[in-house]
Amino acid sequence: MSEESPPAGDLPEPPAGELPEYAERVLEVAELIPPGRVMTYGDVAEWLAEGGPRQVGRVMALYGGAVPWWRVVRADGALLPGHELEALGHYRAEGTPLREAGRSADGHLPRIDMRHARWDGEEATQEGGTQEGGT
Repeated sequence: MSEESPPAGDLPEPPAGELPEYAERVLEVAELIPPGRVMTYGDVAEWLAEGGPRQVGRVMALYGGAVPWWRVVRADGALLPGHELEALGHYRAEGTPLREAGRSADGHLPRIDMRHARWDGEEATQEGGTQEGGT
């Protein structure tokens, strides 16, 4: 993205029980991602043509527990710190392409094989879904 993103803390705090409109849109995209595929935080922001990776990450951190959060990932394919084992269980169950970690890798945890796992949303737009921002 060419625009500079505002800090992640710029999302307004919603009234009790109500999600901000941007958060709803981010969560809707997370639900579109097929099992075994992923989008980066930046991919989601680009899909929506709004915000940036930090805003998407903040939404996922605050509200992502009810959607397949493990399908929205860091661009380097590293597993979400603090949730590595839970995410790894989901990836293995869904057949998400992984790259095994080398012996020198911290914790010997695999990473997501971004070349093969990354989803561009094309199937959703072909199946009658709509892309909010267009790319």
